[in-house]
This record gives sequence, structure tokens and C-alpha cells, in this order.
Amino acid sequence: MWSEEILAGRPAWRHVASGVVFRQVPGGTFHMGLSEAELAAVRAIERSGGVEDTLAPFFAEAGNAQPVREVSVEPFLMARHPLTVAQVQHWLPEYEDDYADAESGPARLEDDLDDLFAALPFRLPSEAEWEYAARAGTSTLTFRGNGKPGEDQLLDDFGDEQRTAAAENAFGLAAMGSANELCADVWIPGFVDAPTDARPRTGAGPRVVRGGAADVYPWQSCDEWLLLLAVTRYEQAQFTAVRPVAPLPAR
Repeated sequence: MWSEEILAGRPAWRHVASGVVFRQVPGGTFHMGLSEAELAAVRAIERSGGVEDTLAPFFAEAGNAQPVREVSVEPFLMARHPLTVAQVQHWLPEYEDDYADAESGPARLEDDLDDLFAALPFRLPSEAEWEYAARAGTSTLTFRGNGKPGEDQLLDDFGDEQRTAAAENAFGLAAMGSANELCADVWIPGFVDAPTDARPRTGAGPRVVRGGAADVYPWQSCDEWLLLLAVTRYEQAQFTAVRPVAPLPAR
């Protein structure tokens, strides 16, 4: 089912049947949620004149990503990037995408989501796993630091290996935050009483989505960069990308 290789100088696991490349995310603990330091970093960007619109809605909704808590995460495999149109077609041969410009772009799924989940031999990441993977050992706004992220950090096509490799974080995961990626958790505002062992929160209703800055490209100067932050979360409302996870292969 799996083949091990080196890709862009890092170990990788390739799902043989589909060709989807996964990276091993090491286990560990991290502080999940929007910290006071991150809030201060956003305010510093605002004070510097680096915003195009008011950030009042962001600050008003800050509680949706709080309180900060320590979460323990077990090692797992995560797809190097969201499933592309071509990769989804491995499981759904009739799949057509109305949003992607190329088969090497991330698939944006709506009506086909349930069919994909039924066919996919993987699962969605929990919200804690997604944020842990996006942070990749950092505690800043993005894995690149506390500076304002720009459109140069977007990646919406994985056909160019050099560009994909350049977009990887320390865990070897590319374009975290570019596409709006679906998590396993049901949407619940805030993290009060959330588990500390990276389990997803279950229940009825829409799921949590993370990322999505490339889905609103070209940016219209509405501070779309906030969608690249590791902590930005919202409830699913329309099409979404899928970046699956899997258990570590047996050796």
C-alpha cells in the first residue's frame, strides 16, 4: 500500500495506488489557539498601516479560537498538500471540478464530498492535528513568523515541484492555509472543554474549515491574509478542499 522515498530532501510515504504523497508528522505537544502574543502581532500589523480594512471583525471573533490550551498529538501521516483534481479522480473517475484551473490544482468539493469519503481509505484530520501540522513547531501567526503574510505565500497548483517544495513548512507540508481545508470536527465556537489529546469534537452540524486564502484570489484588499494564519477557523459553508491523514505504516 505504501512506498517510502525521499522527496525534496525529506522522507515521504507514497500511497501506491493513488500516488498521493504523505509526510510523517511527529508527535508532540503544542499550545492550540489564538494566543495573546499572536493578538499583539496582529495589532502591530494594524498599527503599522499594513491592513486594508478594519480588523474589528477579527478581534470580535477572537474568542472562536480561544482559550489557548496544551494539546498532545500522536504521530500520524498527512498529505503533503490537499488532494488535487487528478487525485480525487482516482477514487471518483467521473469527478469534474468547476473551480480548479488544472488537474494539478486542489479539488474543491461540494456535492461529491460524501462519495469521496465513502471511497477514500483515509480520514480527515482533527482540528488539533491540522493546527499542529500548520504550526510545525512554531507559535507565530504562520510558520514563517509574525509578519503579515502576502499573496506570494499562496500556492494553488502543485504541478511545479520546485514551487511546491518552496511552500513546505518544517514538517514538509506545502501550502497550509492556501485552500480551505475541511477538518473532522463539528463547528463549535471556541475551545472551552475541548479535548487535550487531539480527538475531533463530534456532533451534528457543519464541520470546521481551516485556511482558504487562495480561494479568494485575486485578493480584493479585504485582509484576506488572515486566512493564512494558523489559528483562523470557521464553519463550512460551501466547497472545500481535503487534505487526508492516515496512521503511520507498519514497518
